[in-house]
Amino acid sequence: MPPEIDLADPAVLHDPFPAYDRAREAGPVARLLVPGFPMWAVTRHAEARAVLTDPRFALGPDSYALRPDVPERCRPYLRSMGELEGPQHTRLRRLVAPAFTARRAAAARPWIGRIVHALLDDLEHEAASGPVDLVTTVARPLPIEVICELVGVPAADRPRWREFGSVIATGNGAAFAEAVPGIVDGALEAVAARRAEPGDDLISELVRVQAEDGDRLSDTELVSLVWQLVLGGQTPANLVANAVEALLAHPAQLAALRADPALAPGAVEELMRWCGPQLLTIPRFPAEDVEVGGTRIPAGEPVTVAIAAANRDPRVFAGPDVLDLRRPAGPPGHLGFAHGAHFCLGAGIARAQTQVALTALLQRFPELALAGGARRAPDGGTWRLAELPVTL
Repeated sequence: MPPEIDLADPAVLHDPFPAYDRAREAGPVARLLVPGFPMWAVTRHAEARAVLTDPRFALGPDSYALRPDVPERCRPYLRSMGELEGPQHTRLRRLVAPAFTARRAAAARPWIGRIVHALLDDLEHEAASGPVDLVTTVARPLPIEVICELVGVPAADRPRWREFGSVIATGNGAAFAEAVPGIVDGALEAVAARRAEPGDDLISELVRVQAEDGDRLSDTELVSLVWQLVLGGQTPANLVANAVEALLAHPAQLAALRADPALAPGAVEELMRWCGPQLLTIPRFPAEDVEVGGTRIPAGEPVTVAIAAANRDPRVFAGPDVLDLRRPAGPPGHLGFAHGAHFCLGAGIARAQTQVALTALLQRFPELALAGGARRAPDGGTWRLAELPVTL
């Protein structure tokens, strides 16, 4: 029998990595005991990469569109490209990929820097009266501000979008369902405005995109892309907070990054590997019985990749439990942004945000320190901080 991991176990919620390490070394496949939805989990790097590129494993129905508390009118917009397969996914990816290149992410650094420094101004102002929470003041608002800039959301509407981002970042509940119509309506307004008067933003660029065969993105597809950006935008929010906590716990690594900002690109990759927020991928469902690492997985049963296990696989990473910002780069890399056809579309912009934010934070506040204990959210799928109190 494969090893089991109980995601409701408080010890696993507090620190999932030992449980995933034990499961991975026991075998390449484990069972995740999730209340009401047990899953198979692929724990080793090679097998994980294979599953993520195996066409026999298909994504399931969109959980957001099926939520009973989401208004019916919003559901067509909640089937994002990340949850499509085959020709549908290939078509959309082909149309939008040119807007998400590494070159465009690099070109965004100056205005990302302006957003970061404005947030650090807020942090400094609040810290004047005592410890301040880095999560709510910097990490959480950063990606939604970047998304607003990308999409062309008017300045007057951005406080409302900050609220949306905060709600999406913290998960479920009535507030989540209430935020969805606001995001959809705001995205529809942005798309209509850019069609009427194009500007220098992502939506305007995608409105202009036309493939050689005349194919264009519909309004529904453009709004769905904004929804995908809002969801995926929580990765840098959680990564920045996780990274700061990790660096403060590893003074030598922190000092190295402060002394040499050129380490930032590699540091972000290592931090994504070592304390990246995504513990699990979206479940996939095999169309037939499939053998993974000697374990037969029956057709139709949910399968996830345990990123937390694969990213610390000693078969791939030397000293995998050690945080090493100078770790040599090279394939195969971490799976923090997934792998294959569904590799994260916004990985470049997420990397840019994290690099800019960490570099600015560490250079601007050389006395940055924890102020009491960080508080983690009890989330079996995402490794995220609910609170990170610091002093400057």
